[in-house]
Amino acid sequence: MARFLGPVVALVLLVGCASAPTPDAPEQDVTPSASATPDAAAAERRTGLTPPAVARSPRELADRLLAAERTTRSARTGDAEVAAAAFESQVLYRQLARREAWRRPVGRLLPRWLRATARAHVAARRDFRGMHRSLSRTLPAWRIVAPVSEADLMSFYRQGERRFGVPWEVLAAVNLVETGFGRIRGTSVAGARGPMQFMPATWQAYGRGDIDDPRDSILAAARYLAANGGGRGRVAEALYAYNRHPAYVRGVQAYAGILRAAPEAFGGLYHWQVVYLSARGDVWLPTGYDRERPLRVDRYLQRHPERLLDTRTD
Repeated sequence: MARFLGPVVALVLLVGCASAPTPDAPEQDVTPSASATPDAAAAERRTGLTPPAVARSPRELADRLLAAERTTRSARTGDAEVAAAAFESQVLYRQLARREAWRRPVGRLLPRWLRATARAHVAARRDFRGMHRSLSRTLPAWRIVAPVSEADLMSFYRQGERRFGVPWEVLAAVNLVETGFGRIRGTSVAGARGPMQFMPATWQAYGRGDIDDPRDSILAAARYLAANGGGRGRVAEALYAYNRHPAYVRGVQAYAGILRAAPEAFGGLYHWQVVYLSARGDVWLPTGYDRERPLRVDRYLQRHPERLLDTRTD
């Protein structure tokens, strides 16, 4: 459908969708798009995010992860607090996925209600990381913006579910994986565009309206997935049509499963930042990052050393 170009993803780990995958592409090398509303952009500027540090032990990771998950799932917390906790959990899940020796002790330290979620995050991260054999020494020509509001996105997913039968959790997971809910704007070499990463020919067949509009793009993805069995219970088959790589299917289903088990987890995922896996490690590209041309990672980190979140690349 669209072309796999690379993460949540954003994730966030972000990928593109295509008729043929390119698993050797740099992670998160996609062509996202979607305008941020003024209210959403203003709310994001107020968060004043600080890059979280990696944990120094399984005990520290488990304690911090539990606190962050509790915060993101609480309806009583404010946007700034949720955004900070979401960023914390994102960095910690990425670290946990890299440290196989920590997974069992962390699992034992976490409460039972969080263990399955942690396993799903680690599995998704490992699946998407496994799709990449090489990492870039340059950062992409992207513009990072705040996404449209959580309420708007949820209404679009629900519309897609009502009209086409595709579970809203699947649409949200695809949106997260493809463009971090529309945080990234850019242009890909393959020509994929929009919050759900449509190739022009696929959009012509399944799209209605504006390819860069979040609602139009999400409904088009629901239409496409439904046409491939996603509205009749064949979600894995539909996702494989979206991106023909088994790891992509497993990764998206893992995030959808997290949301199905705990819909309140959406708020945390919504606030995940754009973290780009480069040859130097995980690099944070905050809202306001704006490059018309690729930039060498080393040069960027000379100016922003605090944005190197983790030097490991496994």
